[in-house]
Amino acid sequence: MACQSVSAVMDEQALLGLNPNADARYRQRAMAYFEQLKESQGAWEVCAEALANGVYNDDHVKFFCFQVLEHQIKFRHAGLSSAQQQLIRETLMKWLQCQLMTAQPEKPFIRNKAAQVFALTFVMEYLTLWPKFFFDILSLVGLNPHGVDIYLRTLMAIDAEVVDRDILHLPDETRRNTSIKDGMREQCIPNLVESWFQILQTYQQSHPELTCQCLEVVGAFVSWIDLNLIANDRFVNLLLSQMSVEELREEACDCLFEIVNKGMDPVDKTKLVESLCGVLQSAGFFNVEQEEDVDFLAKFSRLVNGMGQSLVLSWTKLAKTGNVKETAETLQAVETKVPLLLQLLVHEDDDISANIVGFCYEYLHVLKQLPQLTDQQKTNIEAIMLAVMKKLTYDDEYNFENEGEDEAMFVEYRKQLKMLLDRLAQVSPELLLEAVRRVFNSSMQTWQTAVFMEVEVAIRLLYMLGEALPASHGAHFSGDTAKTSALQDMMRTLVSCGVSSYQHSSVSLEFFETVVRYDKFFLVEPQHIPNVLMAFLDQRGLRHSSPKVRSRVAYLFSRFIKTLHKHMTAFIEDILTRIQDLLELAPPDNGFPALLTSDDQLFMFETAGVLIVNAESPAERKQALMRSLLLPLMDAFRLLLAKLALETEDERQGALADCLSHAVGFASRTSKAFSNKQTVKQCGCTEVYRDCLQSFLPALSCPVQRGTLRSSVRSFLHRMIICMEEEVLPFVPAASEHMLKDCEAKDLQEFIPLISQITAKFKQQVSPFLQQVFMPLVLAIFGVLSRPAEDNDQAAALEKQMLRRSYFTFIQTVAGSGMNEVMANQGAENIERVVFTIIQGAVDFPDPIAQKTCFIILSRLVELWGGKDGMVGFPDFVYKHIVPACFLAPLKTTFDLSDAQTVLTLSECALTLKMIHLRRGPEFVHFLQQEYLPSLQVSPDISQELCQVLQQPDVKVLKTYMKAFFQRAKL
Repeated sequence: MACQSVSAVMDEQALLGLNPNADARYRQRAMAYFEQLKESQGAWEVCAEALANGVYNDDHVKFFCFQVLEHQIKFRHAGLSSAQQQLIRETLMKWLQCQLMTAQPEKPFIRNKAAQVFALTFVMEYLTLWPKFFFDILSLVGLNPHGVDIYLRTLMAIDAEVVDRDILHLPDETRRNTSIKDGMREQCIPNLVESWFQILQTYQQSHPELTCQCLEVVGAFVSWIDLNLIANDRFVNLLLSQMSVEELREEACDCLFEIVNKGMDPVDKTKLVESLCGVLQSAGFFNVEQEEDVDFLAKFSRLVNGMGQSLVLSWTKLAKTGNVKETAETLQAVETKVPLLLQLLVHEDDDISANIVGFCYEYLHVLKQLPQLTDQQKTNIEAIMLAVMKKLTYDDEYNFENEGEDEAMFVEYRKQLKMLLDRLAQVSPELLLEAVRRVFNSSMQTWQTAVFMEVEVAIRLLYMLGEALPASHGAHFSGDTAKTSALQDMMRTLVSCGVSSYQHSSVSLEFFETVVRYDKFFLVEPQHIPNVLMAFLDQRGLRHSSPKVRSRVAYLFSRFIKTLHKHMTAFIEDILTRIQDLLELAPPDNGFPALLTSDDQLFMFETAGVLIVNAESPAERKQALMRSLLLPLMDAFRLLLAKLALETEDERQGALADCLSHAVGFASRTSKAFSNKQTVKQCGCTEVYRDCLQSFLPALSCPVQRGTLRSSVRSFLHRMIICMEEEVLPFVPAASEHMLKDCEAKDLQEFIPLISQITAKFKQQVSPFLQQVFMPLVLAIFGVLSRPAEDNDQAAALEKQMLRRSYFTFIQTVAGSGMNEVMANQGAENIERVVFTIIQGAVDFPDPIAQKTCFIILSRLVELWGGKDGMVGFPDFVYKHIVPACFLAPLKTTFDLSDAQTVLTLSECALTLKMIHLRRGPEFVHFLQQEYLPSLQVSPDISQELCQVLQQPDVKVLKTYMKAFFQRAKL
């Protein structure tokens, strides 16, 4: 039966725009109408009338009306008249009454929105205007299925508003929610629980979906209501009976899980769990093998996990109290669940297994705390080990070539199993070592005929022992003899049994990962190095058919060589010959896929560098080897650069520039092999890298693809400054000149650290160069900063801010490096221009990081030039500009004294004033008291106070005073 229709005056044209298929014009009008109704004092009432009287059949219009109502309740409730508030209550109850009488329920999205509006009204009015909220709803709804559905959805919406801990609430909302829950506990919770019982009992056969909804409500509310209302025979028996009904049992499982998770006294919790387990076991639920429904078993496994973890928590609490009898009983309760735990842990479905890992982990933690293990507990540990080893194994369906979501989930699951293995190692390292040894030796004896999963997991277990049985700095082959000999035996077997030839990528990867994890084994038994080197170098490793294996092996090989370079002398030239083709620069146009990517080749060049640098050979030999390594890169670079200059097509230009960038990157990577003990000079390689610089620097003047080329050459220069020392200096002026031509903000930002690095490292040696490059660099920066940008271009604004910071950092480096002459020799006009930018940076730009740097510079300049023998005219500049900057900057509204970074800036500002006083003495105090502070309308008393603090030796007192001074000034 339809509800009576009354005319409600709504903008019908605007409502057309609510249809998802409406055109943009109508949709815009609908949005505007929505805003109008939301913000009006009374226009929204037409929506209330439309809902109460069922005026519209269109679902989108109904949803729209609820949205308008929701906005009034959520944001304007306090401003509504009592009549309007009453209208909302009446609207909701009339709409609910209509639901009881319709044959077809509303669409779920409308019912959910209605439930949200009911819940919001409840939150706003339950404690004041509508204390009989639930009584009114239950009286109206009775056991009408449509009504019960809205009632249950409303309860879940109330849970989301009032209880859900995942939703952040403001302190006032949290207090309100606590009051609501207290009020509900006192007034209506028993009635609600009774209504749930009636719903569960009435609808379990006729309306299973309502029963499931109700079970979800019980699970949500049980965490904060009196548990005795639910954990009683009548209610629990009903829930347990629903565990046997196929449509209900998953929700029933979840509901029992929430009951078990409820915080309570440890003895009572143990009794509750034990009684539940007793009933579940007698009903046959513990016979996991006979159950075929994996979705239900995943829920059941979660329930068992909850029960197990609850028992462990009870045991932990009781153990602390010293109650021996109840502690022992709870431990016995935990132990009796282990057979079920093992059945679920070893289940072929990983979700079922993953859900029980938490309980398993906690159980092992309990065993770790016991003074002595019983035979049964040792048996349990071994059974868990075997289960973990079995479950670590890949299944047939794992796609190694194209790993998707299922594969990612298995990788995550493996991480959980690794946690169990680590915990097993803490409980009983001997048992774990012996179990792994047994599995490993068995698999290695039969690897030729075994399936890949068995071979992979055997090697994986050996690999995992490395973390499970920790050793200082990977020293697994010294110390504890039992562990050492077991690991040594297994490693010997691994590298000598031929398993590296197994034809599956997962086994190949695991082999090399394990070899590198235990690379210190080869220090003990170096006779195995040649065999393993061959595995790295042939089709088992770097030339494997799988790109994934080749890529990983390139990285692992570099690690292997770094650890064992002292044992490589006999093999160096052979290795370099064998990897020669892997060190070739892949030109962008040959059409053949390279064996290694450019990222992988970086590791290969680093490896080659390590081999050459650490070889026990004279410097001439090292130089010859390094030249033969780098010469092909230089030759290829020159050819490609010539091609790039002639290329007109953008895509080809990009490919060539990338290739050139790779060549520079590879050369740069070889230099990582040098150290304080083996420098470039000692190895006789200076000339080789000088040739590289001469080959690469012309790229800086290439008119196309400047960003890519400049970036790579700049990185190379950074490396050479570290490795070549002063030998690099002749190349810097020309490089700088090229890099300052036609540059963008990003170019300059990346160039400044290079100049700062040179300044900090070489100091006086580069003074003439710095004097020469100083103004061109500064002018290039000014040029970029003065370029107009659109007001709303945030990226450009950020780029400029970062460049400004880099500029100030550069000036700080120059001023602080003891090279007074670099700035002093730039001419009075240029010096003034630069110092004005520092003043501007200190005062005008609200960027505390840059401002702090500016005050550090000003302080340093005062120290250098502000004394009696300082720069002519600078003291006047101090009084006219630097002193005002120290006051004007902190007085700005943007200078936020509650911000930590700004307070640091203020400290530097105070130190600048202190430095002026140190350099100018009483003259400065007189200037402050007689001229400057009066101009700021500072009273004579406060002026005198500030000057007294300024003259004290303790800088901390000045910093504290300045903060208080400016806080007072801003009031």
